[in-house]
Amino acid sequence: MGKKYVIGVDFGSDSVRAIVADTESGATAGSTTAFYPRWKKGLYQHPEQGIFRQHPLDYLEALEACIRGALQPLNEEERKAVVGIGVDTTGSTPVPVNREGTPLALLPGFEENENAMFHLWKDHSAFAEAEEINRLFQHGSAVDYTKYQGNYCAEWYWAKILHTIRTDEQVREAAYTWEEHSDWMVGVLCGETRPEQIYHGACAAGHKAYWHSDWGGLPAADLLERLDPYLVQVRERYGRAPRPAVVKAGLLCPEWAKRLGLGEDVVISGSSFDAHAGAVGAGIREKTMVCTMGTSAVDMIVEKAENLEGKNIKRFCGQAENSILPDLVGVETGQAAFGDIFAWFKKLLLWPLQCIKNDLEPEQYECLQQTLDDNMLPELQRYAEQLPDEPFPVSLDWFNGRRYPDTDDFQKAMIGGLRLGMEAPTLYRSLVFGAVCGLKRIVKGFEDQEIEISNVIAVGGISKKSEYVMQMMADVLEKTISIVDADQTCALGAAIYAAVGSGVYPDEQEASIHMAAKVIRKFEPRREKAEFYRKHYEEYLQLAEFADQWK
Repeated sequence: MGKKYVIGVDFGSDSVRAIVADTESGATAGSTTAFYPRWKKGLYQHPEQGIFRQHPLDYLEALEACIRGALQPLNEEERKAVVGIGVDTTGSTPVPVNREGTPLALLPGFEENENAMFHLWKDHSAFAEAEEINRLFQHGSAVDYTKYQGNYCAEWYWAKILHTIRTDEQVREAAYTWEEHSDWMVGVLCGETRPEQIYHGACAAGHKAYWHSDWGGLPAADLLERLDPYLVQVRERYGRAPRPAVVKAGLLCPEWAKRLGLGEDVVISGSSFDAHAGAVGAGIREKTMVCTMGTSAVDMIVEKAENLEGKNIKRFCGQAENSILPDLVGVETGQAAFGDIFAWFKKLLLWPLQCIKNDLEPEQYECLQQTLDDNMLPELQRYAEQLPDEPFPVSLDWFNGRRYPDTDDFQKAMIGGLRLGMEAPTLYRSLVFGAVCGLKRIVKGFEDQEIEISNVIAVGGISKKSEYVMQMMADVLEKTISIVDADQTCALGAAIYAAVGSGVYPDEQEASIHMAAKVIRKFEPRREKAEFYRKHYEEYLQLAEFADQWK
């Protein structure tokens, strides 16, 4: 038998990335990134209103471009050896569809209606509906539907649907139901997007739509009806029960086989959300937390269901059956802002450029802007490393609301202990410390419930770019932080799902031994820093308590 290849496709917020992975080693044979053309132009996004929508054509066009680009280095025989495709997406990113599962934005009359498009994960326009859903799910019946996920969030499935049908009667009337981006992409590649027949992933269903075996599926119809009878319609048309991402969802349909230049015998595996797939690409296992640090932070662990019984951790995470690995509970937690915090601070410091823009030639201005943009954070880190221990202002990391503990979209960030003599590196250190303390609080919440976390793997751009952040993370958590060699762990995780779905490996564990990313570096906690950071962590907790009272 010759080599076999699988394709992992990772749909992010700005672009889609694809890799072709060798199933024997996980090595990348080809990769590329395709940006969403309409999104890149700034269309369908209104940050001041918390509205972020994406056109389905962006996904379809970028999917074709990135897979074709990733296949470019392969010869004809190697392309014939591609046996599977796996997909992950952002989420919850639902879209209203007709009876055939076609997004309304692809139909006449809806092409430019933003409510008819995909509602990107970070769309927060449904914050009022989320609060309403949370109250009802928690106190509206004998069942506490929030027991596994915690407070309902504006980013999630039911809230976005409820907000849209209340604000757009045209979409309400035309939408047969709604489908998640992760499910729809599998359906597109298989040629089966009809709501009653489409594949549903356990990840999206469990974490965002609140599917659980305890109550036999989705939340009860009579409860949803109290929100709006339309939601009962969505429930009734949900179709098949969700399945793990490692299953064979179908075969590549003729249309997409032609568009991609692949055979119709290529297996399409199930789907997952990006960070969950990234955890698989990083080699997640029990007692290991995988921290995906990008603009936000998403952290994953897996655990046996019986080990979670009787443990109250809903303040700190969401739990879903089979959402990361089959037969294990996937535990999702994280922070609504991480890298975004540092990007905001850099943007703030670069604002004076606006004052001299008209005094410079365009080429001079662009050169100056690029130089500062490239060097700002590295220089801040260099100076921050040389700072004395005190003064040490402490910041709260809730710049984009609070995801955990206790989801609260209305929460705000704070910085305490400021004095006039402080300069930018001191504030930068404060922001990094606050971001890392947010993670520590989550880890401490698990450990207080006797859920052991003995290994921490960091993935994402920050893990490779910032030794400063990684070392502080090790010091504050008082744990070893491992860095892995893969740049595209989410796409690699999707490829691992495809390797199992196509039958190359019998299960994810065997596939990971061969294909998952390998540890290339470790950051060890410095014992001499432990007491210092513990003291300031208590100040972080005090600031958080004040913020809750002040709100």
